[in-house]
Amino acid sequence: MRLASLAMYASPPPLAEATAKLWDFLSEALKRAGLDEVPAGLDDVVDYHQAWTRPDLLLAQTCGFPYVKHLRGKVNLVATPVYGHPGCDGPLMRSFIVVAKHSAARSLEDLRGARAAINQPDSNSGTNLFRAAIAPLSRNGRFFSSVVETGSHRNSIAAIAASKADVAAIDCVTYGNALRFDPESLAGVRILTQTVSGPGLPFITRADAPETEVALLRQVLQQAIAAPSLATVRDVLCLKDFAVLSDADYEPLAELERQARRLGYPAIA
Repeated sequence: MRLASLAMYASPPPLAEATAKLWDFLSEALKRAGLDEVPAGLDDVVDYHQAWTRPDLLLAQTCGFPYVKHLRGKVNLVATPVYGHPGCDGPLMRSFIVVAKHSAARSLEDLRGARAAINQPDSNSGTNLFRAAIAPLSRNGRFFSSVVETGSHRNSIAAIAASKADVAAIDCVTYGNALRFDPESLAGVRILTQTVSGPGLPFITRADAPETEVALLRQVLQQAIAAPSLATVRDVLCLKDFAVLSDADYEPLAELERQARRLGYPAIA
């Protein structure tokens, strides 16, 4: 069996259940089209970072910044989801910079010397877009007093609510999902401002996938958007469409990093 992994937005539980049902539809459509070794279920064992470069990869979802930094030439772009959450604009999405609910901060400048939280260093939403917002304000490569890596956006929100950090950048899809399905997790934070937008998290397959297979994957994704039987699934995932983006469409994410480096702010610090 080939590998399918769609773990980027798999919590809270309603999202995991809807994602599994989406894959049920996709896998059956791929099998009917004659594709071999289509897995019946999504893999929940292989870490999603490892899944991206597996030679047996059929379909996975990555982040735009790891794509431009590490995955170019190693994977094929299939399609980018279009989500309907506030902060999304077609296949583009932005991050919300959040602080504690009762924080006195009214602007990014007010956060100089604060404690920042990032989910992962290679995250576009939690690090790259965040760094782009802070870079013009930095002095000698620094702005924050400390930076903690939490491992996930949800953990970053929790760190602020628990007074273990003062600010984080949360992608608008994660924030929108939490607002719908786990609003209590957001009770201790508020949105201070938002970042620029960039292309969202693409679905990918292995680099040597035949063009016919990539085309088939795109075809069944569009079928999933049109299928009446998936109306509830699409609503839970807030999934509106899929857009086919090129490598060049993701280049602005790499340019944000280069611009931060030109401003003397290569890393959030």
